[in-house]
Amino acid sequence: MYMLDGGFDLVEMLRIGVDIALVWYVFYKVIMLIRGTKAIQLVKGIVVVLSVRIISMIFDLPTLQWLTYQAILWGFLAIIILFQPELRRALEQIGRGGLFARTSKTSEYSIEETVSAIVESCSYMAKRRIGALITIELETGTGEYAETGIPINGELSHQLLTNIFTPNTPLHDGAVILKQDTIVAAACYLPLSESRFISKELGTRHRAAMGISEVTDALTIVVSEETGAISCTKNGELRRDMDLESLRDFLIGNLSLNLKSSENKAWKWRGKKNG
Repeated sequence: MYMLDGGFDLVEMLRIGVDIALVWYVFYKVIMLIRGTKAIQLVKGIVVVLSVRIISMIFDLPTLQWLTYQAILWGFLAIIILFQPELRRALEQIGRGGLFARTSKTSEYSIEETVSAIVESCSYMAKRRIGALITIELETGTGEYAETGIPINGELSHQLLTNIFTPNTPLHDGAVILKQDTIVAAACYLPLSESRFISKELGTRHRAAMGISEVTDALTIVVSEETGAISCTKNGELRRDMDLESLRDFLIGNLSLNLKSSENKAWKWRGKKNG
């Protein structure tokens, strides 16, 4: 064995270094895997519970200690029950080698081309009063809703998007879910909003658009079948009767902001990893 000054074993230090590096790499990949899904909120909740547990122990707060102990004791079982779909998808992705796959760059698609295809399709459908429901994934994952529909995984084009919503076609009923410049799935079911503030004159498409905006940060576009009016939702807010220019500005503004946020996070993670 090689011994350094002070009695340190070189081989042992290398082994510990490799061990720490592997654990950090796996931890990094797991975080990237759940990033953009509802599971990240679970991680934040666990951190809060553990922080409260530590504080209760430091200040000797018996009731709070008992509550946090019960939360930790039964939390594991609750996580398995509540997040069964997310856990299943994560294990499937690991089985496909997704855990150690290289992450794709969010800047590989053109926002301008994506927005142009969406706006052109909405213009065509609005003039002909073809009902449409288009959800654009941002940070929060929409995989569980995409699984309720028919997988497409095709490159976005206004012709394909318009054709999906053409009446009497197999996929026209339901929502289309987009991720960057890809049509992930069609004929998807979205959660309906139960808000009492939604006008009664609005139908199921608008309630579905509001519903998905209440549980994710996705952008959703609605083309009314009755009036041809275009509406958008984000973060539980509904914008009605948008013209094409307003729609374009709304999409470019939000997608550009999301792209910058994703790139900043990616640079931070790379910096931590390299550090």
